[in-house]
Amino acid sequence: MGMTPGTLQSTTTSTSTITAYSALIQRAREAQLLGSTGHILSWDQETMMPPGGIDHRSQQMGLLARLHHQMLTDPAIAEAIAECESDRGFCEGDSIESANVRELRKDFDRATKLPPRLVSELAEVSGKGQHEWAGARSANDFARFRPWLERLVHLNREKAACLGVPQGGEPWDALAETFEPGCTAATVVKVFTPLRERLRVLIGELMSSSHKPSNRFNETKLPVDAQAQFVRMVVESIGFDFERGRLDTSTHPFCGGSHCDDVRMTTRYTESCLNDALGSSMHEAGHGMYEQGLLRSAIGTPVGEAVSLGIHESQSRLWENQVGRSNTFWKWCGPQLQRHFGACAAGFTHDEFYGAANVVEPGFIRVDADEATYNMHVMVRFELERLLMSGALDPKDLPGEWNRRYKEYLGVNVPDDRRGCLQDVHWSMGAFGYFPTYTLGTLYSAQFFDSATRAIGGLEAGFALGEFAPLRAWLNSQIHAHGRRYSPSALCLRVTGSELSSEPYLKYLEGKLRPLYSL
Repeated sequence: MGMTPGTLQSTTTSTSTITAYSALIQRAREAQLLGSTGHILSWDQETMMPPGGIDHRSQQMGLLARLHHQMLTDPAIAEAIAECESDRGFCEGDSIESANVRELRKDFDRATKLPPRLVSELAEVSGKGQHEWAGARSANDFARFRPWLERLVHLNREKAACLGVPQGGEPWDALAETFEPGCTAATVVKVFTPLRERLRVLIGELMSSSHKPSNRFNETKLPVDAQAQFVRMVVESIGFDFERGRLDTSTHPFCGGSHCDDVRMTTRYTESCLNDALGSSMHEAGHGMYEQGLLRSAIGTPVGEAVSLGIHESQSRLWENQVGRSNTFWKWCGPQLQRHFGACAAGFTHDEFYGAANVVEPGFIRVDADEATYNMHVMVRFELERLLMSGALDPKDLPGEWNRRYKEYLGVNVPDDRRGCLQDVHWSMGAFGYFPTYTLGTLYSAQFFDSATRAIGGLEAGFALGEFAPLRAWLNSQIHAHGRRYSPSALCLRVTGSELSSEPYLKYLEGKLRPLYSL
């Protein structure tokens, strides 16, 4: 098999199966058309919509979510899936068709557990919650956001109960399945606990070193308009196609859109630190190139969708870190900077550019964090949302618990809630169970990059010449084009030959940072 979804032809498959599969794919694509409309409205809310539009927009999102849910749970979909499943030969193996049937079954079973009222309410409250979060963050006013957080926690607990807590698991597990299939709190703890201890040792070594990379470039003010032009040039150079996507600004950088030919990215700028915008934009471009690399012929089907947020995050972290913080990338990027900004960027050596991209300094903000401390930020959030979902932590106590863990894990005193528990958009979106995908993606990224380096001769040396196409093409063929054809764990094994491990990431991180700090 392995044919284009919706154009199935086979001499060994029954006519009834072919008919059922075609009907199934048509309904899936129609549902995706409606769902993708909601994605564009969400993007608009974060970038273009005037603040006064929030009430009506929230109602729009609630209605769209309810109608989309009705389409996903249509009994006709169940009948078509069952007809396909009855043909065992059709559903065996890893063909595109069998993968679509398998994944649509999962989607249908999960969707039918949720009442339409809850789906609509979650969408509407999340829309308003994001708006209130943005205002509360700007005003450093947790009390303003707290009622919305309480509602979102309550609704997500209800959602977890509807989905069903796996035997021996906890409510968080039911929510995490949405973002990372097969992920549970227990498996995350198993990964995070040894990783945390090894990172603590490394961070301690780096902080106690008498030699540190220069941070001078990160303290250089550059005009925001010029930064935007430069960032766009870099993002286009590494492979993001602006004929099929765009880059705007928002409070919190993100990547969205409706399909592979309409990808919407955002970033943010600060006059005092170009690396903030550069890192965020390369990160989102990694997401964007994954979306643009999905099969156009499979739009509206599972094979035309990303397999998980952990794998998605591996793409963004890989371009942000393994590429964007590499020595060879800065051999290309440094001269580009000096040509673009002229006197403003003159007088910096390659070592200063490269060092500024790799300064390690425990701080408050996750999206600004260096590679060594980044995953500690994720661990704090994972622990707190588990407690929120289990009921062990009342939302009103979130700021205090957040600040306590930041002191324990990163040794910093959080100065205010704007730079503390209000810094991320995720919980205001109702996205509980999401955060560990950032660390899982970080681990995947190192393992994937190892495989790419072995497969492509002179890969890193090519970065110094601005040659990024070989890496992009390899990622497209090995990861993007498969969509949900393979599970995250199966994809990792297929691409790297090994199960996910933290060892490649730690080897990469220690191998880069220790020499920079003369250790």
